[in-house]
Amino acid sequence: MPNEASTGSDAGADAARLAAYEAFAAGTRAELADVTARMDELKAAGKVKSATYRQLFATRATLKDIDRRLRERGL
Repeated sequence: MPNEASTGSDAGADAARLAAYEAFAAGTRAELADVTARMDELKAAGKVKSATYRQLFATRATLKDIDRRLRERGL
């Protein structure tokens, strides 16, 4: 059974981990918004068949999946 001293540091480590996950989630969502905006610009310019658009499409799919998983876990 952990003593009180280790429990305090465990709580600090847990808080740091949660903060890191929350920062990761925020960064993922910011990147998703940026990718979506770039795709919208390319779409408006009629460049939906460009290599850049296709790369962004794949990136957006990955980011959406990560975001979905984060949301499922309350982050």
